[in-house]
Amino acid sequence: MASITLKGNPVKTSGFLPDKGTKAKDFSLVRNDLSEVNLATYAGKKKVLNIFPSVDTGTCAASVRRFNQEAAKLDNTVVLNISADLPFAQARFCGAEGIKNCETVSSFRSNFGQDWGVQIADSPLAGLLSRAVVTLSEDNKVLHVEQVAEIVDEPNYEAALASLR
Repeated sequence: MASITLKGNPVKTSGFLPDKGTKAKDFSLVRNDLSEVNLATYAGKKKVLNIFPSVDTGTCAASVRRFNQEAAKLDNTVVLNISADLPFAQARFCGAEGIKNCETVSSFRSNFGQDWGVQIADSPLAGLLSRAVVTLSEDNKVLHVEQVAEIVDEPNYEAALASLR
C-alpha cells in the first residue's frame, strides 16, 4: 500500500502503481456515452493517465484543465482523465468547461483502482482513486509514474509531459 496524505492526515491506497519500464496492465473504463475502453482502444498512441478522486474538486478540475491545454500540443497522444465519478458527471464538467482535447473515463464499474494500486483504502475518500499520473508509450510501456503524496496537491505536469517527448 502506498502511504499518502489528505490535508496532512495519513491515507493508504490499495497497492502501488506499476514500475517505470514495465508493461502496463490492461483496464476497462467507461466513456461518457457508457461504452467501454481499454488499452487496445488507444493502440499506437502515447497515453497520459491523469488519475484523481473526483472532477468536482478544485485540484482535480485544475488537472483536467491543464492536461486539456497541454494535450492540444502533443502529437499522437491521448489524455485519459480517470476517476470514479459517474460518466454523467464527467460529461457535465467537460461540457461546462469546454474540455475537448482529452477524454474523461470512469472506473465506476471496473477493478481499475485495485488493479493499478490507486484505490483509496481508508479515510473519508475510501473507494475513490488517489491522485496519480502515469504516462505510457505507444506500446504501453510505463514511461513515468507519480503517486502524488498529498491528495490536495497538483501533479508534476512538466515531468509527465517531458516523459512523452
